[in-house]
Amino acid sequence: MNYLGHLYLSNNDSELMLANLYGDFVKGSKLDAYPSPVQKGIRLHRAIDNFIDTHPEVLKLKRLLYSELPKVSGVAVDLFFDHLLAKNWTSYHDLPLTQFLDRFYTCDIPNTAHFPENFLHFLDAMRTQRWLNHYPSEYGLRKSCEGVSNKLSFPNTLSEAHLVFKNHEVEIEACFLKYMYDAQEYFNIKRS
Repeated sequence: MNYLGHLYLSNNDSELMLANLYGDFVKGSKLDAYPSPVQKGIRLHRAIDNFIDTHPEVLKLKRLLYSELPKVSGVAVDLFFDHLLAKNWTSYHDLPLTQFLDRFYTCDIPNTAHFPENFLHFLDAMRTQRWLNHYPSEYGLRKSCEGVSNKLSFPNTLSEAHLVFKNHEVEIEACFLKYMYDAQEYFNIKRS
């Protein structure tokens, strides 16, 4: 899962959402320097990544997509799942997506001293530009794929992943539904 999936799997806890997103910026296993809520978010982030990376249906899907998206099929699946989560949001949460995102965009950022400038800059850009509001649309999926493709340090086909999504939408959506069912149970997700 990408950003929206990590927020959703934080179970409506805004402090955990922030720390969960921060997990992408943290390397290594020494977390003692962080306050307990930040440690919890980093661990949740890693648990979510591990859960999707080892999910049997997701592994099959990655193999299916690998020939069209070599080296980036896993990244593409994360982006595809965020798109499908946003597109089908009402099946997973009682709040409308825009209201859920507004709550996140406007929540206070506790423990700012523990977050480096690059994370705070990323968070500010996400909030002011309202990146996640575009996720339900084809345009949003395309822009997400292009954006992540540009950040990768190696040549890749991720910028064309939105076309691969269209070609395999049935298989991707079936995998997404199975994954979400399992993830909701595993992470004990409440609807609102």
